[in-house]
Amino acid sequence: MPENKYDDPVFFEKYSQMSRSKEGLHGAGEWETLKKLLPDFNGKRVLDLGCGYGWHCIYAIEQGAVSVTGIDISQKMLAIAQKKTTYPQIEYLCMPIEDIDFKPGSFDIVMSSLAFHYLRSFEDIVRKVNACLTNGGFFVFSVEHPVFTAYGTQDWYSDKDGKILHFPVDNYFYEGERKAHFLGEEVTKYHKTLTTYLNGLLTNGFELLNIVEPQPPVRMLSIEGMKDEMRRPMMLIIAARKKENHRL
Repeated sequence: MPENKYDDPVFFEKYSQMSRSKEGLHGAGEWETLKKLLPDFNGKRVLDLGCGYGWHCIYAIEQGAVSVTGIDISQKMLAIAQKKTTYPQIEYLCMPIEDIDFKPGSFDIVMSSLAFHYLRSFEDIVRKVNACLTNGGFFVFSVEHPVFTAYGTQDWYSDKDGKILHFPVDNYFYEGERKAHFLGEEVTKYHKTLTTYLNGLLTNGFELLNIVEPQPPVRMLSIEGMKDEMRRPMMLIIAARKKENHRL
């Protein structure tokens, strides 16, 4: 069974205090970039993998999607999502992303926000996404950047006075499990190289549309610590499309 850190009461309480939890999409630094890469939702069937509080599901419906299915392993996250959701076209399912098994062509768009670095295998999920997408369907997702996940702890190196010196990057080509520090807790994540993400798409029936390393928006640079996010990439956003008439 995959780790379900978000149902841990202490961790979930800390997560609920983050700006992206309180403010929704506006509080997510990468949202302005991600929004530009999303396809037209009008009349589309959408799958959100790792939907969390349901912010992206709600956005899709507001942009004209006819139905949205949100998947998340956390019961606590989905309980919040249900409270925030007033649209009957949205269905939430509590299950690991790895366990999805939808009929071929069930969705026109699959999206995911900061979830795949919790999965051991990227290629496995790419194959499942390909199977449930219509031909020409869109796959747009964000993950923690391979530079950010490589060393593991995801902490800055600082001097004895607490001044940031640099961000460590090591063991880059050794993919696999890492023990990261997030919100003062130890969390299991899985490092993957940039090659794994890109070739995982290219060799499994997708064409690349956009690859972006989002920077903090100008409006957030006054927030404490945000200027330091310009010193190394934290996230990676990829937009791809399933090739026409492609079968794995």
